[in-house]
Amino acid sequence: MFKNKLVIEFGVIGLGRFGFALAKALADAGKEVLVLDGNESKIKAIRNYTDNAFVVKSLNRETLEEAGIQNCHTVIVCIGESIDVSILTTLNVINMGVPRVISKATSYEHGQILEKLGAEVIYPEHDMAIKLANKLISSSILESIELRNDIVVSELKLTSKIAGKTVLEADLRKKYKLNIIALEHDGKATIDITPELVLNENDKIVVVGKRLDVKRFEGFLIED
Repeated sequence: MFKNKLVIEFGVIGLGRFGFALAKALADAGKEVLVLDGNESKIKAIRNYTDNAFVVKSLNRETLEEAGIQNCHTVIVCIGESIDVSILTTLNVINMGVPRVISKATSYEHGQILEKLGAEVIYPEHDMAIKLANKLISSSILESIELRNDIVVSELKLTSKIAGKTVLEADLRKKYKLNIIALEHDGKATIDITPELVLNENDKIVVVGKRLDVKRFEGFLIED
């Protein structure tokens, strides 16, 4: 396996639907990924995308070390069905000194335990539900990613309410506590957001700020 390799970019433990999709996406992007699962048929399937996939019958520390998981820069623990296995595996990986450990949680309580161990926590079903809800209920928010502490990164489509104004004149930082970090105009994107940059109807902007502040700005864009 990869016991003696110096650095592996990503490790994925668990090949449920989320873990399989994640491992495939990383491999398709040309990233080096080490994949571990106890199901031989799932490992055989993921080997269509990466050769670095191995069947492990146990996820104890000795087995993980033999596989080389300690050499990964980032490990994603994608175990959701067995909470106890998820927690113990996360603890083992963290104690092995992996710089970044991300763990899938199936409930808030599960996530709390993982966070206390020192892992970053993701809630795939919850996050996808929020993303879908944003698309269903919002005519201006195109995409939204939730960070911690109620902070979001959102892409919005500008309306005539703000057309013709410069970034300085719109003054989203003062009025809505939002920072513009990217803009797309006529299919061309830029992150060079200057005070003189003119905002146009149908431009797409990416802002970062509190969720409620994003909603306030969205309300301004779509109000009559």
